[in-house]
Amino acid sequence: MAFLYFIFTFTCSLLFLFLFLFSFLMLRIFTGKSIRNPNYPPVKGTTFDHLLYYNKLYDYHTRVAREGPTHRRLALNSSMIYTCDPRNIEHFLKTNFAHYSKSDYNKTIMSEILGQGIFVVNGEKWKQQRKLASYEFSTRNLRDFSCSVFRGNAAKLVKFLSGFSNFKRVFDMQELLMRCTLDSIFQVGFGTELNCLEGLSKDGIAFMKAFDESAALTYWRYVDPFWKLKRFLNIGSEATLKQYVKVTHDFVHQLIRNKRELLAAKRDGTSDKEDILSRFLMESEKDPVGMNDDYLSDIILNFMIAGKDTSANTLSWFFYMLSKNPLIQEKVAQEVRDVVGMNHVSDIDEFVRNITDANLEKMHYLHATLTETLRLYPAVPVDGRYAEKDDTLPDGFRVKKGDRIAYMAYAMGRMPYVWGEDAEVFRPERWLDNGVFKPESPFKFVAFHAGPRTCLGRDFAYRQMKIVAMALLCFFRFKLADETRNVTYRTMFTLHIDGTLPMLALPRKTS
Repeated sequence: MAFLYFIFTFTCSLLFLFLFLFSFLMLRIFTGKSIRNPNYPPVKGTTFDHLLYYNKLYDYHTRVAREGPTHRRLALNSSMIYTCDPRNIEHFLKTNFAHYSKSDYNKTIMSEILGQGIFVVNGEKWKQQRKLASYEFSTRNLRDFSCSVFRGNAAKLVKFLSGFSNFKRVFDMQELLMRCTLDSIFQVGFGTELNCLEGLSKDGIAFMKAFDESAALTYWRYVDPFWKLKRFLNIGSEATLKQYVKVTHDFVHQLIRNKRELLAAKRDGTSDKEDILSRFLMESEKDPVGMNDDYLSDIILNFMIAGKDTSANTLSWFFYMLSKNPLIQEKVAQEVRDVVGMNHVSDIDEFVRNITDANLEKMHYLHATLTETLRLYPAVPVDGRYAEKDDTLPDGFRVKKGDRIAYMAYAMGRMPYVWGEDAEVFRPERWLDNGVFKPESPFKFVAFHAGPRTCLGRDFAYRQMKIVAMALLCFFRFKLADETRNVTYRTMFTLHIDGTLPMLALPRKTS
């Protein structure tokens, strides 16, 4: 009886503690939020809804956004404001830029994977990295070097796919594109050839997996109320994250050491220093304490998530959409033949040499198709800032100091009040005016962010995506291995396809 009494008492105590904590959380969430005040965005739930809908988070955002362009979700200490209104986006990303920043909370969540990199810092560190990166991306030397790398890796990818095509074998398109872009990023960014596409670099492939899993587990922290406790106890998702982070940081630190040794051996000036890491290392010699190896590692990993994920994810969705829309696929392939003047019987190495800057500029329909892909499947589906002071948005709603305000790029692409009644239709022609590409406001098409923190690598990404797409579409037609399979995303910082993208590459036949 005493034992049963103990169990009963213990259970009642736990229940009381749970009810106390739940009541405390609810009190914190609903107190002081001006819930019924029409001057603030309408409340559509709490941050716990994101946990409930986590696996389909961006579709959930889309459903809510159809009820109105701006709404709130209540969090413990503040509100989370979400908007699809281009006026609001321009306001907090540009017009009132100084009053919105990355928060300490945001930096705490991403500190393990992105550290003091450009995506999470403010102030002088952001200005320093932005200035250096801006200069590097503007140089003709980097543009020429990167295009040469992109052409070479696109040719490798065509040759690699030929083995699958000749025997009608199914392959994972997303995996191959991830490997191809990782090879390109390491060559352009760090002057290192990984050869991940051919599977020759086991360390490189392990790094790619660890990097992607680290990003996914870090994003989970935004909805996991116990992540700090799990990190302290080193259990569950936090223990797994710790292991993956160690793999990524060990790999990058070794890369930095190797590059330092290489540069030291070439002090005679024979090194051309074409890659970005070499240039950052040269800069670090002016400030060896401030730009130590840990800081350089953070810069590299931020560059990685920007360079690899943007291009590989977008190309994966691009080929998925072309497979769903074969007429559009043939239009792009025909433009490739018309502009380059070569077809599928050409030598691949000769073909990629003919993908010149001038020819890239003429690929208006391809550019429109890639942009239409980004409209519906933006590389970064949600992003935002934190209010440093009270403010009022252009749509009239108020923002309190400490509130997070985010634009929903994924949802925006599907909103009729932003893109018209055919918003959910994949239609590249919406970007063309008499056959010439016509851009939209960056605050309406926000796939590359906007304002002072707009993506410096936008043109860099488009060049890589165009070169890879042109090479593949000249030699193959693509179709899904299983037309009935539901293809969706994995919820994380960037819009990965969940799982694999099984496809067939059919050789183009002579007309």
